[in-house]
Amino acid sequence: MFPRSLLLLSLAGLAGCASTPPPAHSDALWRVIQRDCRNPQGPQGSCLQVNEAADRRDVLVKDTHGDYQFLLMPLDKVSGIESPALYQRGVPNYFAAAWQARVHSERALGQTLPREVASLALNSPHGRSQHQLHIHVDCLRADVLQALDAQAGALGPEWAPLPAPLRGHVYQARVLPGPELTANPLNLLAYGLSGVAEAGQWSLLVAGRQDVQGTPGFVLLATRVDAATRNEASAEELQDHACSVLTGADQVLERVR
Repeated sequence: MFPRSLLLLSLAGLAGCASTPPPAHSDALWRVIQRDCRNPQGPQGSCLQVNEAADRRDVLVKDTHGDYQFLLMPLDKVSGIESPALYQRGVPNYFAAAWQARVHSERALGQTLPREVASLALNSPHGRSQHQLHIHVDCLRADVLQALDAQAGALGPEWAPLPAPLRGHVYQARVLPGPELTANPLNLLAYGLSGVAEAGQWSLLVAGRQDVQGTPGFVLLATRVDAATRNEASAEELQDHACSVLTGADQVLERVR
């Protein structure tokens, strides 16, 4: 929600006419949580779900960009992927909660959301405008899905760079077996690739996958800030908020620099 710049591609006749929206206040999402999710009367407005269980404490909010995008956020104030508190023992697995929330995207689509199309993205501080942790729940881009299929042989249980870039950026990848996210992807990133102190330089995307035997699992994709390639570490770039792969839309709502 509230990415730095958005472009609706293939809008005939509108090129050069659309004005650039003003930047969002960096605490806009936190204000939504306070106003709509912490309301004494229950969830209001864009807030759809509040879970106050000790092992969860998260909220689900409908994003304003795209019909099928939702945001899973902590109920408490957490800045983002760079927050050291995320990597302490007992912290909720927000990605697991976000994976469960994909049913809302499916309902909005009005059709089955295939496992390999469902994706969860968490941007770095350099590739976001909001300072409240928010996981984007939405569809994977069709070209990214094709690229992952083409590079399936390079996907293994340990972090390794993909042979070919995604959206022009280098991504590290690893697979995770199982139908649910019992392991916390943030811990797999911090303790297996980035280091806790450098986690804020990275962005993480989790997508559903199946192996050749049809066994369900996940692919984790991580990219690091790189000024040379103008990489702001925003894995949301791999998502399509118009979900064209399922809707057949010829307009793709995406982040661009």
